[in-house]
Amino acid sequence: MTSSLQAGSHAGTSRRVRRPLIGAAGLLLVASALIASPAEASHPEVSLPGSNFEIDTNANLKVDDPAPSIDWASVTEIRKADKPTGATDDSFGQGTKEDTAVPTVVDGSIPPNKSDLLTFGVYLEDTGTTDFLHLFWHRVQEPSGTTNMDFEFNKSLATSANGTTPVRTAGDVLIQYDLSQGGTNPVLFLSRWLTSGPTSACEASNSLPCWSDKQNLSAQGDATGSINTTAIPAADSDGLATAPNSVSARTFGEASIDFSALGGGTDPCVSFGSAYLKSRSSDSFTAALKDFIAPAPLNLASCGAIKITKTRKHAAEGAGSHPQAGVSFTVNGVTQTTDANGQTCFGNLQFGSYSVTETLPVGYVADGPLTKTVVVDNVASCTATPYAGESVSFGNTPLTDLSVSVNSQIDGGTASTIVCTGPGGGTVASGTTGANGDGSAAATNLPPGTYTCTVVIDP
Repeated sequence: MTSSLQAGSHAGTSRRVRRPLIGAAGLLLVASALIASPAEASHPEVSLPGSNFEIDTNANLKVDDPAPSIDWASVTEIRKADKPTGATDDSFGQGTKEDTAVPTVVDGSIPPNKSDLLTFGVYLEDTGTTDFLHLFWHRVQEPSGTTNMDFEFNKSLATSANGTTPVRTAGDVLIQYDLSQGGTNPVLFLSRWLTSGPTSACEASNSLPCWSDKQNLSAQGDATGSINTTAIPAADSDGLATAPNSVSARTFGEASIDFSALGGGTDPCVSFGSAYLKSRSSDSFTAALKDFIAPAPLNLASCGAIKITKTRKHAAEGAGSHPQAGVSFTVNGVTQTTDANGQTCFGNLQFGSYSVTETLPVGYVADGPLTKTVVVDNVASCTATPYAGESVSFGNTPLTDLSVSVNSQIDGGTASTIVCTGPGGGTVASGTTGANGDGSAAATNLPPGTYTCTVVIDP
C-alpha cells in the first residue's frame, strides 16, 4: 500500500485509495497507509499506544515530530463547517434530547454561554494492525461550565422526517466528549442506538428506541483526547483561522478512539454512512441539545473484498476459457465455492494481505499457482454495484490419460517395444511385450499437447 498525504487539503477523500470509490454518500473516508511504530514524542502527548497520530496535551493541528508522526495538518480528513453564526444557524429546538428519535431542527443563534460550533473533522488511521478513529471539534467561544460535544455516526443514508439528520438504525454510535470545567483531558463515552431489548439497557430513557448505557472508552484505554489550553496561531491552524485571528484557547478539542470499539469487538468491519456534531446544554445526558453541524456524508470503514473468478478449458464448450462452478477457495480460514459464473466473493476483510488458495478439482492441472497473495487496501463490498474491490483469477486445464497396447495374435509370435514422448521430447510412457507377445505403455494426468508414440513390432 502507498500513501500520499498533503497538508491543508480537506476535499474529503483520503489519498491511500488506489481506485476512487464514490458511493451514495458522495464522499469516502478510508485509512491512510502508515505502517510504522508510534512516533517518539518530543513534547507531551496523550496519544493511544500504536497510533502515529499526535494527540498533544495542549491540542494543536501541526505535526511536531518526525515521520511517521501525523496530525491534522498532514492528513486529508472529512471536514464539515457549520452555517454562519446567527439567525440562520442550524440548531435543535423544542426540548430535543439525545433520545429524541427525530430531533427537531430550528434556525436561531446559540446562547453565548453554550457551545456555538464552527467545524468538525473525522479521520481514520490504519497502522497495519489497528485502526484508529480521530475526531476534532472547533467552536466560537469557551462556554461556561462543562464541555459536552457529541459525535453521532449513522449507518443509514436515508434522511429522517426533519429533512436534515439521518434515520437512526440499530447499531448507530454516539461518541460523547465530556470535559469538566477547568479540565484539559476529556472523558469519552460510547452509546449504541437500541431498537430492541430491555429498557434497562437504556442510558436515560424508559422506552425504546434509545441510546444504550454509556461505555467509558477512556477508562477502558480505548480513547484519549485533549483541548488547546493556549491559542493556536493562524499559521498553525490548518485553515481553522486566518491571520490576524487565532484559534482561541479551549475552543479546539481532539480525540482518538480504537476503531474496533465502535463495533463492540464483534464486528471489525462496522461501517457508517455519515457523521455529525452536536452540543448539549449541560453534562446531563438528558439535557437539551443546542447547536449542531449538519451531517457530513462518509463511508467510514476499514474493510474490503476479494472477488475470485475461476475458469477452465473445455473442448466441448469451444476454444478458450469458460466459467467453472463448484470449485472451492479458502481465504482467512473461510471456504467458499464458485457459482455458475465461476465466481465467489469474500467480503468484510480488514485491510491487509491475504492468501487465496484453490482446492484443485480432480482431473485438472492448475494454470498457475494454487495460492495467490492479494492485498486488500480499499473500502469495498461484495454486494456493491459496480464492484470495486480486489479481484484475482485462477485457471484450470483438464488432464488426459494415455494408453497404448500391442497384442500378438500368435502367442509369443512377436516381440514389441513402445515409447511415447511428450511435447518437450521427454519420454512419458514406455513398455515391452512379455513372453506371450502382449504389452502396453500408459501415462496419466497428461496436459493437452502433442504426444508421439513409436511402436516397433518384432525388432
